[in-house]
Amino acid sequence: MDEARKVLERLGRIEGLRREDAPEGALLAEVRGLLRDGEAWLAAEAGAREGPTVLQDGRRGEVAAGTEVSPRA
Repeated sequence: MDEARKVLERLGRIEGLRREDAPEGALLAEVRGLLRDGEAWLAAEAGAREGPTVLQDGRRGEVAAGTEVSPRA
């Protein structure tokens, strides 16, 4: 599963940047990439599970802004 591997690799890069105390812009770019990779993973899994997700529920901006969200009922 390439999508899942990309997410895990991205998380590793983010953790490395945090340990290095990298500039905020570099960290933010990786977090944005993580969001894209996560969306690709969800899209790949869409056939396995149907139903709304936080991203499908029009709340992507909240996720991107770092706001803690949970799926709407």
